[in-house]
Amino acid sequence: MAMIDLELCLAAQLCLAFGVAGLFWPQKFMPLFEVLLFPWAASYRAVRANSLAAIGLSLLLLAKLVIGMH
Repeated sequence: MAMIDLELCLAAQLCLAFGVAGLFWPQKFMPLFEVLLFPWAASYRAVRANSLAAIGLSLLLLAKLVIGMH
């Protein structure tokens, strides 16, 4: 049970880190998005939207951890 909690904590931290980094430094993530979004053109708007989604995912994982502890 502790390993599952540890994995969720790690996933939440990674999502939060990439989300915040994408908001602060979108130009660093632009080459990655050019590869991931191959048929479409990568834009700062797409990077910002995915960064906000990653932060939202980290909040959902945090909520699951808090609810699972009780």
